[in-house]
Amino acid sequence: MMRFAVAMLTVVLTAAGLADAEEKRVRRVAVPVIKIEKGEQCVAPTEEMRRDHMKMLLHQRDQTVGRGIRTVKHSLKGCVDCHAGRDTGSVLGKDGFCSSCHVYAAVSMDCFSCHSSSPEKVAMPKAAAPGRGQQDTTKAGAR
Repeated sequence: MMRFAVAMLTVVLTAAGLADAEEKRVRRVAVPVIKIEKGEQCVAPTEEMRRDHMKMLLHQRDQTVGRGIRTVKHSLKGCVDCHAGRDTGSVLGKDGFCSSCHVYAAVSMDCFSCHSSSPEKVAMPKAAAPGRGQQDTTKAGAR
């Protein structure tokens, strides 16, 4: 009877130790920060975007580069415009929309070695900029 009690105690303590180790292991990895800063709805349902966003981006790239067809529905620029953080103005960084998931999933991301990770700023028209917008209408040598 004593052996049975010791065996049961050993099993219970081992299971408790494994459960505690599993819980600690889960806490070591930062959970992705998912924020949608603009817009009310993405171009596809959340589960589809999580699963297939790379396929959509690659298809968009092939259409744009290979065939010259530019659409906005699955463009990387559109993603950045909606998902860039208000504080950082970027989808990269510690809590950046793209980087937080890619770090969590241990997936490399090379999009932003060529593309901007921040939305384009609307430039002030040159004519409205101070000291600009007036062309020199005098000809060389004319006074």
